[in-house]
Amino acid sequence: MLRYILDKFWNEDVWLPPNTTWDDIAPGPDKAVVYNDHRHLLYPIPLALVVIAFRHGLEKYWFAPFGKSLGIKNTRPKKAPSNPKLEAAYQECSKIKHKQFFLSRDQICALAKQLDMTERQVERWWRLRRSQDKPSTLTKFCENLWRCTFYLYSFSYGIFILWDKEWLWDIDQCYIGYPHQGLTSDVWWYYMISSAFYWSLTISQFWDVRRKDFWQMFVHHIATIALLSFSWVCNLHRIGTLVLLVHDCADIFLEAAKAAKYANYQKFCDAIFTIFTVLWIITRLGIYPFYIIWSTSIRAPMLLPMFAAYYIFNSLLCLLLCLHMVWTWLILQVAYKAINAGKMEGDIRSSSSDVSDSSHQSNHSTPNRLNSRKEK
Repeated sequence: MLRYILDKFWNEDVWLPPNTTWDDIAPGPDKAVVYNDHRHLLYPIPLALVVIAFRHGLEKYWFAPFGKSLGIKNTRPKKAPSNPKLEAAYQECSKIKHKQFFLSRDQICALAKQLDMTERQVERWWRLRRSQDKPSTLTKFCENLWRCTFYLYSFSYGIFILWDKEWLWDIDQCYIGYPHQGLTSDVWWYYMISSAFYWSLTISQFWDVRRKDFWQMFVHHIATIALLSFSWVCNLHRIGTLVLLVHDCADIFLEAAKAAKYANYQKFCDAIFTIFTVLWIITRLGIYPFYIIWSTSIRAPMLLPMFAAYYIFNSLLCLLLCLHMVWTWLILQVAYKAINAGKMEGDIRSSSSDVSDSSHQSNHSTPNRLNSRKEK
């Protein structure tokens, strides 16, 4: 039964161009070019654990000491007094609303009567308990510095290995001769390390700083992994490398701006934020849709026969574009507020799920913004 399901799923009519079989693109010593091996898609999963361990080492022994040298404190908020009944209510609310919650007036009154406390005491305990779960500024600084470091490496490595590749300069070369396009070792490493990084983000996202766009980012990571996997299996690694390159560029400045804000380098943060916004619009709303997606949607059907998996691949590219539009709206909101305030005041692209003690909004507004007084 399992073999039948796998055979149906990996139907050659779905995944490959007409008149092409899996044997035609299977790697082997007798082949004219080096083909992708689908079994190598398993490598990034254990490699992701190595990436997480490497990240932990960098954050502990390099980024944290560097952050402390910049004056960033690793202080934690004051702990709430022990109260088993309030703690039980807090945990129950946490499970239901994923730590993005406030008590209603009726709930506060009910708890106050039940525990023989004043409403003010219940509210104060609740604020302290929420603050207790918030990560320190140093923790957030280290997380952003890690991502900035990886994106800088990934973009630099991508430019280095693709500089002499013909498809970087002529995107039609992604389709000419497909699927019999050879794989080089540098592109192999580019794919494996990038896949491992996104696997590591998918895993670590559940204990990293929770941000406003948690589920959008989760979908983004899964869609990226699916894109990398599909393009690898179908030997579409050329267009895949271009997608990776375009996405890594702006993210360098995104994470750098956040780190600069946490370190209280306001002018530096504003300058990087400006560069980030320009690069984001150019790469994510310019090059990506009007060069890459236009190429996959318009040029590709002119140069090779279409097949079902190609439409899946293109749909995932469009899904990423939809996420880009959502994030662009958030970025423009931050930019608008920054212009009015004279400095960058909002978190870039997303906020954490922490909620401010002074505001009763449930959409993670104040505390994770980069100018939050107590946490940033």
